[in-house]
This record gives sequence, structure tokens and C-alpha cells, in this order.
Amino acid sequence: MVRENNSADPNSPLVIADASARNWVDAWAPSAIKPYLKLARFDRPIGAWLLLFPCWWSQTLAERSLGRAFPDLWYVALFLVGAFVMRGAGCTWNDIVDRDFDGRVERTALRPIPSGQVSVKQALVFAVGLCLVGFAVLIQFNPFTVWVGIASLGLVATYPFFKRFTWWPQVMLGLTFKWGALVGWTAVTGSFALATLALYAACILWTIGYDTIYAHQDKEDDAMLGLKSTALRLGSSTRPALVGFYSGALLFWVAAGLLAGAGPLYFATLAAVSAQLVWQVATLEIDDSANCLARFRSNQWVGWLIFLGTAADMAWAAAQQ
Repeated sequence: MVRENNSADPNSPLVIADASARNWVDAWAPSAIKPYLKLARFDRPIGAWLLLFPCWWSQTLAERSLGRAFPDLWYVALFLVGAFVMRGAGCTWNDIVDRDFDGRVERTALRPIPSGQVSVKQALVFAVGLCLVGFAVLIQFNPFTVWVGIASLGLVATYPFFKRFTWWPQVMLGLTFKWGALVGWTAVTGSFALATLALYAACILWTIGYDTIYAHQDKEDDAMLGLKSTALRLGSSTRPALVGFYSGALLFWVAAGLLAGAGPLYFATLAAVSAQLVWQVATLEIDDSANCLARFRSNQWVGWLIFLGTAADMAWAAAQQ
């Protein structure tokens, strides 16, 4: 619901929409840093996981193609840290750009910038600090991967503006948010491959699908504010469109596995992923915000299934040798 742009009490204990009522930031974090943790979405970590999984998938598929038995745990840890800090930096930048819109929407009005808990200058300094941590993680990889990572910054910087002039900002989100599908592979091999591009395409289509579901929460407010989204563009045609997006993602996940030489456990995992995606589409209620949020969050299961399935496939293949 659109509301007047009135700042909330900076000391308000209210939980921001989309965060669990029992999230650790509101429950345990010191008051002085709580607004910054919320700015980075550490109270709502699902987005960081959805950013991280393509990195892990790409890493493990690349290692599978090289015949390795187990994922490199150092790389797993680096991607974990990098995804969480860079998602935090991206969300901070997004909130700076959208601060006037966020202050007029009840779901986002308690975010740190529109509520007056953090100034724009403080948010910029915080974002730079997170980027420096992310860069420290990035330079642990080979030089080619460093440049691939740096190349994503243009997408990150421009993404928040797309909903102002296109009905398809979710496409830009997919291109930006799933860049890790390229980074993970190059970190292992030092180059691109067709499997990398297939995985990236799958991740983009997956993102368009799940973020269309997410965008249905805001469609009325977006329409009143003059913002655009696939939720508004597709409307009642959302369910058949999701079938298309998710079917395309599955086909490209299959192609990535074939190109990387994946074995039966990887493809068996995709069968479980298919069932999860079918459940999302079949049970979606586009006019029920709680329903949309739950189905959006359920994509974490997709992430874990593919990662653990690929890791299991690596171990299985090594045991057969």
C-alpha cells in the first residue's frame, strides 16, 4: 500500500517486511549496527543464497568436468563470503537509488534509508566498505576470474534503474544476479566453456521466473508509482509464462550437465528440481502476497538440490574409477 513519505522512528523495533519475525538481526544484533545489517539484507538472507548457488553450481560442474572427487572447500568458503557481502553492497546501492519510492510504500518504508536510520552518505560509505571486502575475496582467484568479476559492476550499477522504463527488469536482474555462474567456472578452469554459458542461461530464466513471483507482492504499489515489472506485464498470464521460464531453465541445466560430463546423480537431482518448480507454479496465488513470498523463498531448495546433487555426482564418479 502506498503511504505518505513520513520517516519512521529510527529506534522502531518493527521487523521489515520479508524478514522472519524471529530473524537474528532484530533478535540479537547490537542496536548501533542493526540498521546496516538490515541495509545489507542480513535479516533477509534468501537473496544472498540465490546469488551464491550459481557460483557453487558452476564451481562444482567445472570440477566435475575435470574429474575431481570433491568441491574445493576454500573456493566454497570464498564464494559464500563474496556472495553475502556483494549482495549487501548491491542492495545498499538499490536502496540509495530507490529511497524516494521505498518511503512511499508500506512494505519498504521501514528500510534504513527511508526510515531515517541511515543517511545516504553513510549508506554509500557502507557500500564501498562491502565492495572492498568483496574485492579482497575476488583477488584470491586467478586473474581472468578477477576481470570477469569486475565486469559485473556495470550491471550492478544500472540494474535499479530498469524498472523505470521496461516491463522486463527481471531480465536485467537475471543477467546481474546470476553472474556467479560465469565466475565459478572460470575460478576453477581459468576460461569459459559452453557449459558455463548454458548454466548462465538456465540461471537467468530461473531468476525471471522466481522474481516475477516475488514482484506480484508489489504490483499495485508499482503501478501507482509508475514502476514496471514482469508481474504487471504478465498479469493473469503469469502461470503459463512461469511454465515457459522454468522449462527453459531445466533444459539449459540439462545441457550444462551434458556439456560438463555430469553423471546420473546430477540428472536425478534435476528431476527433484522439476517437482519443486511444478509445485511453485501449481500452488501459486498471484493475489496473495504471503503465498508469493513463500514460493519465492522455496527456491532455496532448488539451490541446495543442484549443489548437493552435483557434489554427490562428483564423489560417485570418482568412486567408479
